[in-house]
Amino acid sequence: MTEDVQKHSVHTLVFRSLKRTHDMFVSDQAKAVSRDDVSHKLKMGVKLKTDYSAVLHMPILKEGKDRVSQLPAHLQGHAPYSQPGDDPEYLITGTHAYPSGPGVTLTADTKMHRNPSEGGVTSVALIQYLGKKIKKKTSALMRRAPTMPKPQWHPPWKLFRVISGHLGWVRSIAVEPGNQWFVTGSADRTIKIWDLASGTLKLSLTGHISTVRGVAVSTRSPYLFSCGEDKQVKCWDLEYNKVIRHYHGHLSAVYDLDLHPTIDVLVTCSRDATARVWDIRTKANVHTLTGHTNTVATVRCQAAEPQVITGSHDSTIRLWDLIAGKTRATLTNHKKSVRTVVLHPRQHGFASGSADNIKQWTFPDGKFIQNLSGHNAIINTLAVNSDGVLVSGADNGTIHMWDWRTGYNFQRIHAAVQPGSLDSESGIFACMFDNSEGRLITAEADKTIKVYKEDESATEESHPVNWKPEILKRKRF
Repeated sequence: MTEDVQKHSVHTLVFRSLKRTHDMFVSDQAKAVSRDDVSHKLKMGVKLKTDYSAVLHMPILKEGKDRVSQLPAHLQGHAPYSQPGDDPEYLITGTHAYPSGPGVTLTADTKMHRNPSEGGVTSVALIQYLGKKIKKKTSALMRRAPTMPKPQWHPPWKLFRVISGHLGWVRSIAVEPGNQWFVTGSADRTIKIWDLASGTLKLSLTGHISTVRGVAVSTRSPYLFSCGEDKQVKCWDLEYNKVIRHYHGHLSAVYDLDLHPTIDVLVTCSRDATARVWDIRTKANVHTLTGHTNTVATVRCQAAEPQVITGSHDSTIRLWDLIAGKTRATLTNHKKSVRTVVLHPRQHGFASGSADNIKQWTFPDGKFIQNLSGHNAIINTLAVNSDGVLVSGADNGTIHMWDWRTGYNFQRIHAAVQPGSLDSESGIFACMFDNSEGRLITAEADKTIKVYKEDESATEESHPVNWKPEILKRKRF
């Protein structure tokens, strides 16, 4: 026997012993400890005295004859627990007498208040529970799901004119305040001025050495402003048709510019992740708006606060305090690059375009309104008129028309590319309504400018709104 023990290590023997012990008690591990009546009565007696000593002087409600017998024997004879008789409803007389209900005369009988029986309490609780359930179901039936309001009817738009003349992608458009002519900037490094009524070329301006990405015509002076991928920002005097000012400061390509409507201030944005505010007359760089972490692709100005809005490839929109030159709010709802921002001409709000969707916001803090989803492409440009027609142009050559208020997409256009162009050269880089808002001008990748007009012969009967009430989905991101 001794030889067998020595064959195994002490470690092995200990674990064998542990296994035997485990096997012996494994069947009892989940069983509760058997209750000892004497210990339980002692425990309950101590609990009554320690936890309920403050209310031991109060009478026990006798709902049933066997209720009192559950107490420990040494407490059943306690003086304050004298039994009030065999009546199952024990009467309690309050120190401050009051009638049992409104309009009941206060008498000796009405001063007495009866505790409800257990059955009465249960029935009242059941009635209250059922009442709540019925009320909840009724309110759920009455509360209908939110539905999209019926959109305003807008006449469809149709292609009116195709203007050719540029030798490269047409990247930008601006209409002069008198609505007589408009300006385009192109990848052929030229700026061309066209007659709006006839579409004929009036003038070509040369001076940029790279793609012209932005043009703007001043409403306060006879000046035309342009910017391009050559890092240059130029001011053209249209009386002499030559450059009179340069605004130096950007470290990379300048993608967009806009003029303040009431102050002689120009705001430009660039691939160097900044926007710059310039004094038009002195050429001074008033502010450098820093905060974006990637290319600032679009900038817009307005007279009301906040006065400057920028959209960037870092997927954010920033609202700027023009006086302080600091960010007032940063909107981070977009998940893709924000390439365009447009301000509503009448309402105090704006829309932003990105590859994920179009979003609408309100000023001054950039409160989100709704998403306009369905234009599944990279949105390069947006335009909106006073009638509530929002236009989005994408890099695949498609144009979507939306009702601003409801976000209903009432028309989709995909114009054919210019003969001789590749299908891949189907893209909308810029679009703009003229000042009468009766014509829509688009700048496209097939080197053409297209002009669209409303179909005057269309009526709501001939072109009904193909609208179905559906749940209005408003994402919060």
